[in-house]
Amino acid sequence: MSDPMITEERDGPKGRFVIRTPQGDAEMTYSVLSPSLRIVDHTGVPKALEGQGFAYQLVLHLIEDAKSNGYKIVPLCPYVNAQRAKHPEWADHFSV
Repeated sequence: MSDPMITEERDGPKGRFVIRTPQGDAEMTYSVLSPSLRIVDHTGVPKALEGQGFAYQLVLHLIEDAKSNGYKIVPLCPYVNAQRAKHPEWADHFSV
């Protein structure tokens, strides 16, 4: 899978990262608590896109965004939390 185009949508303290496809949007939603802390609460992928790595691409984008913008992640989303546990090298980017 080549790197998909990921866009960010913000509305006040709420936001999401989105991968748009003809089969539907894969998304990761978050809430901004402060400039240094975001809660990620949901990652969703349409059935037609399952198993193609879209959720993982959203997590990778999240990690890079946290690095670039200097915030920590609170992983309320079960998928993001599971990936955090599998990747101890990401520990500096999480607040758990």
